[in-house]
Amino acid sequence: MRRYWYKKILIIIVTFTIAVGGSYYLIEDQHSQLRQEVSASAESKRMVIPGGMPIGIYLETEGVMVLGTDSVTSVDGMDYEPAAHLVKSGDYIVGLDDEEINSKSELIAAMKKLDEDEVVLKVRRTDKYINIKLKPVQCGTRDYKLGIWVRDNAQGLGTITFLNTDSQFGALGHGIHDVDTNELLEINDGTLYTTSIKDIQKGENGVPGGMEGIIIYNNYNVLGSIEKNTESGIFGRIERIDALFSDQTPIEVGNKDDIEEGDAVIRCSVDGKVKDYDIRITKIDKNTKEVNKGIVIEVTDSELLKLTGGIVQGMSGSPIIQNNKLIGAVTHVFVQDSTKGYGIFIENMLNYVE
Repeated sequence: MRRYWYKKILIIIVTFTIAVGGSYYLIEDQHSQLRQEVSASAESKRMVIPGGMPIGIYLETEGVMVLGTDSVTSVDGMDYEPAAHLVKSGDYIVGLDDEEINSKSELIAAMKKLDEDEVVLKVRRTDKYINIKLKPVQCGTRDYKLGIWVRDNAQGLGTITFLNTDSQFGALGHGIHDVDTNELLEINDGTLYTTSIKDIQKGENGVPGGMEGIIIYNNYNVLGSIEKNTESGIFGRIERIDALFSDQTPIEVGNKDDIEEGDAVIRCSVDGKVKDYDIRITKIDKNTKEVNKGIVIEVTDSELLKLTGGIVQGMSGSPIIQNNKLIGAVTHVFVQDSTKGYGIFIENMLNYVE
């Protein structure tokens, strides 16, 4: 359920295999009232508002991510690979000489201003910053190249899982990885947007289905901010709660010991409305090595099977509810059987907001 890439544009239709002016104060006041009501009724129980709504996602990285290196043809007709064995896939370029680099466009602009035979790239590799000297290749008049494939931002859609009483949300149930390197994207900033589902490609055995959504990237459609991208999902704060959560009824959180094999529901929006669809929990692995594959589920709801063929990309984050408790979220589909998939224990997601 992971495909988040391409460059930011005003309107985009995306298909997946994975601040609005003066209204802030009013919404905060409304949610403060909700927080008081929940706290009074919940007592010592953990309560959250379950999601199930589709969301548009836009992530910005610190610098630009290195995908790999390649050879470039110089003005002398020879091929050179100036960055080979110097930068690595998964590195982040955050500076060039004395300039800070935050995006691919800034890197391109800095390259056009080069007047030296050698440049210094400032690179973040894991948690260390290193300086790398290399000689760019002149490919034309004032046209220099480093022979590095890069990507800066990521975007896509998924499903919101929950909202807590501090306006913190969890979504997806798995991290957003770069599609080429499979590295977990290290984000500098991120934004949630409203989105609407345009079409659904049904899943078939061997071919996972997916949702097509329309996301308009402007301030009017901003829902909140993304602060963390982890293997357990994305997390942040919702600023326009009423624009996303039409139903703000909280439910209790269930832990691993509350989960039983048998009937449950997933909550999602595949036909324009948030609905509960029947599933069966067929396996519970409390000691799973992969944090987002602790629950195995099978879709049994005839309506959902007719609409989607089971679990499709874009449904990541759909809440799993059993005995009126939020116990997890959908994370992956079985490629060979679209009626089955994995889920994450909700407590693994709540660790990032508590």
